[in-house]
Amino acid sequence: MASGTILVADDDAAIRTVVNQALSRAGYTVRATGTASTLWRWASGGEGDIIITDVVMPDENAFDMIPRIRKSRPDMPIIVMSAQNTFMTAIKASELGAYEYLPKPFDLNELISTVGRALAVPRNRNASARDEDTEGMPLVGRSPAMQEIYRVLARLMQTDLTVMISGESGTGKELVAKALHDYGKRAKGPFVAINMAAIPRELIEAELFGHEKGAFTGAQTRNAGRFEQAEGGTLFLDEIGDMPMDAQTRLLRVLQQGEYTTVGGRVPIRTDVRIVAATNKDLRQLIQQGLFREDLYYRLNVVPLRLPPLRERSEDIPDLVRHFFTVVEREGLARKHIDQAALDAMKSYAWPGNVRELENLVRRLAALYPQETITLGIIEQELSTVEQAPVDSSDNADASLSASVERHMSNYFIQFGTSLPPPGLYHRVLHEIEIPLISAALAATSGNQIRAAELLGLNRNTLRKKIRDLDIPLLRGHR
Repeated sequence: MASGTILVADDDAAIRTVVNQALSRAGYTVRATGTASTLWRWASGGEGDIIITDVVMPDENAFDMIPRIRKSRPDMPIIVMSAQNTFMTAIKASELGAYEYLPKPFDLNELISTVGRALAVPRNRNASARDEDTEGMPLVGRSPAMQEIYRVLARLMQTDLTVMISGESGTGKELVAKALHDYGKRAKGPFVAINMAAIPRELIEAELFGHEKGAFTGAQTRNAGRFEQAEGGTLFLDEIGDMPMDAQTRLLRVLQQGEYTTVGGRVPIRTDVRIVAATNKDLRQLIQQGLFREDLYYRLNVVPLRLPPLRERSEDIPDLVRHFFTVVEREGLARKHIDQAALDAMKSYAWPGNVRELENLVRRLAALYPQETITLGIIEQELSTVEQAPVDSSDNADASLSASVERHMSNYFIQFGTSLPPPGLYHRVLHEIEIPLISAALAATSGNQIRAAELLGLNRNTLRKKIRDLDIPLLRGHR
């Protein structure tokens, strides 16, 4: 039978009653109060074995009181519960040394289980609090899915564990990686990001590990790689599934031995970085296809973290919309509001581009519409324009792309008659057909870059880079 005295503080009498009854049935002795001052008097007087407290109390914020409790009772576990279910609430609770953070509403069985674990393993995690501006939250959303993300992040902040973030394109994987860095123990070090899909495969090793002068043609000076640039901080490896096998082998050595050599170098270099990787691909499927090392997967997948697509957290859309409107207002655009009917329509939309697509829509609304209030009609017009692009245009597009390739190949060989073209044919032809290839894909998808990237089998960031580098014109409204 469970034993121990639990001090409960919440200004909501109904919550106090429910928690009291649940914990009492589990065998605990419960003392409940609606004020922070009473909780402090009990705790400072030596009463209780564990505290469960709400954040917002009528006489004092619990976050202001927790440091005093930690100083007076350093071994006393504190469980924080709050209806202010934001990323910063979870981080603040963790930084102040709380044993656990439970967003309201919570499951009573989970509360009882958490109390049991806390009493079984007393902890002393002194931490200094930082005064953060909650308006500048790096992550936005109060849905249950995001609450779980916040709780996991709060546990990871003061560790160096390798994290693998998975999720569809546009879900905010780099934002999560940056939050892990900015609010963790490596915050004073650099945060360095590298996107594997945006770098030519033959240059990835040099980008990651650096190269010596003369290591290859064009290497006229020694260049520091991303590992060297991230020393003492965090290295974010985005789209890790696009990393070539040779680079995977070298990365595995770094994770196993904590050292690497530059391209063309011979002396091993010790490294001290935290690795956070991300992917929108199924790495297990890539392993089966022989495209990703299984041993590297297990080295990177120490802590898996899945980011939900926006369609699984549609209740966060109002908060996200308000957040993005605030951002664009700070950038100089006019202040906008959105009515409830428009928000409801946005919540029912599938958002294939996830949060990134939502942000782009908000920016477009702020820039193009003079109305102060965004109405349902405007949202329906915007979303219907997006949905006009055919979901499955692969047949028409394949025909168009095939014709384009054949036409360019025919013209190329006509140029040389019966003679063989000079060496390097593959890369020359590929370069020549790349512009019409991408243009045809964009035309087939009515300029929708997300669907065009899927059609071509490219990462969206890679497609964007090629569009920019090749100066490919875009259809109006599809930037």
